[in-house]
Amino acid sequence: MDLRETILAYVPVNEQEAGDRELMLRAMERFDDLLLRQNAFMHFTASAWIVDSARAHTVMVWHNIYKSWAWTGGHADGEADLLRVACREAGEETGLTRLEPLCDQPISLEILPVSAHVKRGRFVSAHLHLNLTYALLADADEPLQAKPDENSGVKWFGLEEALSATREEDMRPIYAKLNEKVRRL
Repeated sequence: MDLRETILAYVPVNEQEAGDRELMLRAMERFDDLLLRQNAFMHFTASAWIVDSARAHTVMVWHNIYKSWAWTGGHADGEADLLRVACREAGEETGLTRLEPLCDQPISLEILPVSAHVKRGRFVSAHLHLNLTYALLADADEPLQAKPDENSGVKWFGLEEALSATREEDMRPIYAKLNEKVRRL
């Protein structure tokens, strides 16, 4: 299934997802470079909500730019298989090597605003991330390791604890939605 088909097949669970899904599809009609961050207006990203086998805990990273505990994720950088992107980024950012998708389809989609910032010494203008989120299963006994150029900590949190751990107020409803969804998988 290609990315457009994946988004078309996604069944929104709330008004935010329905609106964001429609905007993603409209953006795909207008731009042919949404898989590349060279599109300075908006581009696709993939995130992972990593849980343990009991679906009681999630792994979060201390994000160096946002100064907050956050999910893992990153840019598509030309890769249309966003599940692969989510898995790659999750492994790179946590050190986890035994990650398994709980399902092969996204469990959430959202358009996220990104404030202007400096990354690796370069100014990055404000833009939008067209994000698909995937649920990944990890072994809670596997060692965690930070990726210093992106995060300075990796830690397991209880699902509810993750909501209060983030300093990003606008992410709490998204993380709460993800918690509900992984409990049902």
